Amino acid sequence: MMADARRPPIDKACGEGLMPDSIAAAGRIGIHLPESQGYRFRGIRFHGEGHRVAADFPHGYGLGFRRIALHQELVDQAGRAGVELLWGTTVTGIADHAVRLPGRSVTTRWIVGADGTGSLVRRWSGLDHFSRNSRRFAYRKHFACPPWTDFMEIYWGDACQIYVTPISAEEVCVALIERTPDVRLEEALPRFPLLASRLAGVPPSSQERGAITARARLKAVTRNHVALIGDASGSVDAITGEGLCQAFQQAAALADAMVADDLSRYGKAHRRMALRPSLMADMMLSMDRWPSVRRRALGAMAANPGCFARMLAVHVGALRTRHMVQACLSLI
Repeated sequence: MMADARRPPIDKACGEGLMPDSIAAAGRIGIHLPESQGYRFRGIRFHGEGHRVAADFPHGYGLGFRRIALHQELVDQAGRAGVELLWGTTVTGIADHAVRLPGRSVTTRWIVGADGTGSLVRRWSGLDHFSRNSRRFAYRKHFACPPWTDFMEIYWGDACQIYVTPISAEEVCVALIERTPDVRLEEALPRFPLLASRLAGVPPSSQERGAITARARLKAVTRNHVALIGDASGSVDAITGEGLCQAFQQAAALADAMVADDLSRYGKAHRRMALRPSLMADMMLSMDRWPSVRRRALGAMAANPGCFARMLAVHVGALRTRHMVQACLSLI
């Protein structure tokens, strides 16, 4: 049974790019996204500090996918799997093995909090203790123009990045991530002349939507019969593009733990799965925070594209994390 106060399809500010490891992780739990509703991209391209560097994914492809289309696919597949979906139903609390809903209480073996960064289930279960917590601000808008590349692009600037993801043959998703809450996409675009020229005169195809992107690590993600998943269980900064991949991987690990009747297995798997995205976030946020690091890193990547390719391979799980350390050392 799933209860949510909102009704589908639910939109969210998102870069809308699924990496190959995200697509694979979704497939492992029975989620198969129709390519006809998305747009393939072959790799990642960085722009910044006068440099441009790109790399293909070592295996597979990425998929640009509108968030509302993704949510509807997840809803449809959950319904086909037999999940009872209680939309427009507010969860008012939990107690022991019971979930309180308006006018009734539901007894359940497990309670899973999948209610985002401001999780009430996390607070109700006493798991709202962070060992690390920081946040930035994100804004997303769509533009009605054909993609000019089959890469997902990241434009690096002072204290911010802009992501461009092709999501159809006639539309791109543009997302800004910024340290301060008062800079919108329209105000940031002039800092990126190349991108601004591409979007000049292009009509937006959606309203701007904002969100907080958090980098949060909890001390624990389970307690007794309660488990947290997705952003409720902590998150890496959206700069990594790994939020959905983490959620899909966590879902598989949580299901295994439930079958084994041992949520501690999920807690251990959760910590293990967070290591690689956390390392990537450390590296990329260092480039965001310190201009000298960004200039040196982008210059070194442009001079040695093979190094960038290895880092991307680590990022999508095709190489071990130690290769990331070796790649980073080669940039020094």
